[in-house]
Amino acid sequence: MPENTPKKRPRGRPKSAASEVPGATIQALDRGINLLITLAKEDEVSLTDLALSVGMPPSTAHRMLGTLEKHGFVELDAASQHWSVGVEAFRVGSAYLRRTNLVDSARGAMRQLMEQTGETANLAIADQGDVVFVSQVESHNPIRAFFRPGTRGLMHASGIGKALLANFDRADVEKILHKKGCPEYTEKTITSPSALFADLEVIKQRGWALDDQERYSGMRCVAAPIYNSFSEAIAGVSVSGPAVRFPDDAINEIAPLVKKAAQEITDSLGGVAPD
Repeated sequence: MPENTPKKRPRGRPKSAASEVPGATIQALDRGINLLITLAKEDEVSLTDLALSVGMPPSTAHRMLGTLEKHGFVELDAASQHWSVGVEAFRVGSAYLRRTNLVDSARGAMRQLMEQTGETANLAIADQGDVVFVSQVESHNPIRAFFRPGTRGLMHASGIGKALLANFDRADVEKILHKKGCPEYTEKTITSPSALFADLEVIKQRGWALDDQERYSGMRCVAAPIYNSFSEAIAGVSVSGPAVRFPDDAINEIAPLVKKAAQEITDSLGGVAPD
């Protein structure tokens, strides 16, 4: 005969999995973050103890943990039924540390680059096929380039974007182009993949990229890549400004300064430029 004795719920689960009243609020987000912060202070903890620590019902704590688990921020050990911080929380935290170190390490070189050239110095990274500006030292000139931190742009029409693409594997560049395309912004935008790959080859050989009014008419930019300890291009530094202040002879003088700044930032991060 089948046993009628109900199974005892494991420690990692609540007595009831019934949902609370619908309607997520900012308060719910705040409670979820508090749950994650509390969990981070422990190596591993049971649902009951965690719920007690944050002062919420186990069913509510479990629902929030389930959402965090779905995104990889927490993990449940099936054997012990203990919760712990997940790998996604580590990845997000590590990304912040990398970004902070990058910005701090680059600040001095960027300021010097701005003073040497008289033009705005920029720092940007690649993210999901875009170039994202994370820091800037503005020129004192009244007419100057300005990219607010967090500004995104397509890589094919960006000096830093092209400097990074030139260091990516061809297959990775093709994936980005397939996803983002090569839209035209100005008459000088490179819209052909074949022309872009030809430009990237030149960039890789000389070590710097030129955005020749390819994103904004009347604006030029010179950029160079920054490398980590694995010789991977993780960011780029550039100077940008009105094309009238960036004639070809000035570009030839600015490019070595940008490369030098990129090398200084690479060195400060413990990075190594590829051979």
